[in-house]
Amino acid sequence: MKDKLEKTVFGLFGALGKFPTALTDLQQVRALLRKLRPHATQIDLLRLGPQGDGGYLVPDDLDSLEACYSPGVSDVSGFEKDCADRGMQVFMADKSVAGPAEQHERFHFEQKFVGAMSNEDFMTLDDWVDATSSNSTSDLLLQMDIEGAEYEAILAASPRLMQRCRIIVAEFHQVQFLLSHPFFGIASRAFEKILQTHTCVHIHPNNCCGSVAKSDIQLPRVMEFTFLRSDRIEDSTLATVFPHPLDADNTAEASLPLPKCWYGY
Repeated sequence: MKDKLEKTVFGLFGALGKFPTALTDLQQVRALLRKLRPHATQIDLLRLGPQGDGGYLVPDDLDSLEACYSPGVSDVSGFEKDCADRGMQVFMADKSVAGPAEQHERFHFEQKFVGAMSNEDFMTLDDWVDATSSNSTSDLLLQMDIEGAEYEAILAASPRLMQRCRIIVAEFHQVQFLLSHPFFGIASRAFEKILQTHTCVHIHPNNCCGSVAKSDIQLPRVMEFTFLRSDRIEDSTLATVFPHPLDADNTAEASLPLPKCWYGY
């Protein structure tokens, strides 16, 4: 009961743009957003999955990818099916469901959550990939929608695994809490870790939950990020046009364009 109450109170503060913790220096938030500015590269983006929720924009650099690892299973599996139809083995994991929304000969399912440790309910990305990948050096696609556990999963991943992920697509939750100093410390390190090896090539706000504003900073609560490993990029410029023509709203709620603070600084 106490945990539920604390979660409710903390969530209410976040919804109002107020936090029961020290606020992050806004200059630190701006600096992180500048590092995450999406780049347009020599590789065009394409859409995998449905037009609504569950579809993502990825670089058209999918040849020779061994597998897609997709923790977080929803009631649609269109993204995973598109990957499987392109020849990838697709590994999915989620403790909260019995299996994927549809079946495919290249689908493999593990009924566990992905996080920072491995036990009877959880597994790390490294342990999962090591147990299932047939080639220890092949390139992979990682797509995550794990309701906030993405930060710990990334922080727990080894440099070796990060280097194998040619493309990372992740839905980041509770982004408004970047304004809370304790959360910023954790989340910014997760983003910084990805940026050691990858470049952001697209951002799309999920229009499910609105955003929180502080000064000139607007933070959509849920955001989809696409990263391409930097050694795949031969030429790039900062992207300036949002939404991308292939972007689509996740829900029937009002559209939520990417705020300019994410690409205009």
